[in-house]
Amino acid sequence: MKNIGFILLLSLGALQGQTTADGFAIPQLGRVFTFPRDHGSHPEFRTEWWYLTGHLDGPNGRRLGFQVTFFRQAAPDTSGGVSHLHLAHAALLDATSGRFLHEERLNRGGWDADSSTTTLDVRNANWSLKFDEAAQKLQVRATVKAEALLKLELEPSKPLVTFGKDGVSRKGVAEAAASHYLTFTRLKTQGSVTIGNEILDVQGESWMDHEFSSSQLDEGQTGWDWASLQLHDGREVMVYRMRRKDGSTDPASTFTWIEKDGRLNVRPFRWNSLASWKSPHSGAEYPNRVRIESGADVFELRPLAQDQEQGGSITGLPYWEGACDVLNARGEVIGRAFLELAGYAGDLTRYLGGK
Repeated sequence: MKNIGFILLLSLGALQGQTTADGFAIPQLGRVFTFPRDHGSHPEFRTEWWYLTGHLDGPNGRRLGFQVTFFRQAAPDTSGGVSHLHLAHAALLDATSGRFLHEERLNRGGWDADSSTTTLDVRNANWSLKFDEAAQKLQVRATVKAEALLKLELEPSKPLVTFGKDGVSRKGVAEAAASHYLTFTRLKTQGSVTIGNEILDVQGESWMDHEFSSSQLDEGQTGWDWASLQLHDGREVMVYRMRRKDGSTDPASTFTWIEKDGRLNVRPFRWNSLASWKSPHSGAEYPNRVRIESGADVFELRPLAQDQEQGGSITGLPYWEGACDVLNARGEVIGRAFLELAGYAGDLTRYLGGK
């Protein structure tokens, strides 16, 4: 369901058959995915992202949270054809000190950035995410503001899942407000993180979303709250709440259990804000401590640090993306999570035709 970074570049467009008016594909029910090809890029769709978040444990109880994300966005070029822009975000939280580093970059497809159409192989300057088919592992390399370096290897602990109904994840009632949504919900992660002159051997677990679409927001929506939960008992939860102008939750919002065996279970849910943090950078107020209830299950997401705001230096649209602990109704830590809060720093609708 992410990310705020490309909302600035996204346009909805009218529909024309199974494509948008400008010729981009709309997700269709019943699509059969084949791999490793579908881990790669889909240039027939306007927008695509490969989104990694994770929790890492270092020596002496050191905890880190990280995000590395690659985006591809189709855009008209001067010849009347289509070229591709590549945006990327990287962030690192040192939970022990509360220090949060983040960086964005934007390059046009070609020498500085690219995404393969045959397998997972994306890069943006010296940042890269690749799939080693022989080893069945992912490899990520990224720096953050020349102050940190991540070199990580990720191995799926559970099968890839496809969210949505019959291969399509809906975000609204409009035909184009949907995506193909593929996720590794639990990736065993190990490698090293360099912070300044300090090299940390780390291990932990990550989550990777891969979505492609030609539009995800619907008319009347102003943003979203999204979370990925990895519970200590081997289950996961993916949940997002599409927010409408009147503050209500759009019916397209969803809560999905991923059981220990990888089966999906979609259930009703309630999302409640418990506390907020006001950014001294953007002035936005983010409800970054939340309670999510589904049936008898109660999850509280508590951030490891308040200031985990991505600054929006390129897009001009800050958002909050943070590492959290997951607590149950008794206050016991039962897992780890990432929480994304989009649309709190400025009006997203002004980038969507004033809707």
